[in-house]
Amino acid sequence: MLERLKNADIVIGAKQVKKALTHDRAECVFLAADADDRILQPLRELCKEKEIEIKAGFTKKELGEACSIEVGAAAAAIIK
Repeated sequence: MLERLKNADIVIGAKQVKKALTHDRAECVFLAADADDRILQPLRELCKEKEIEIKAGFTKKELGEACSIEVGAAAAAIIK
């Protein structure tokens, strides 16, 4: 599932994912299971409102590695 992030146009981080969702640029959103719910809940609500698929079930570390960054990531999105 995370392999999709390696070859796609992506944004990383909750603020960038929120911006992509707000501007209708997100195709699919990835959320880390161990991220703070205060960060993730607004993204879940936006995804529901915009009918964007959410992928979950991995850690911040795994998501960061899939995005080719050296730190963990709470959220990432494949963009149009």
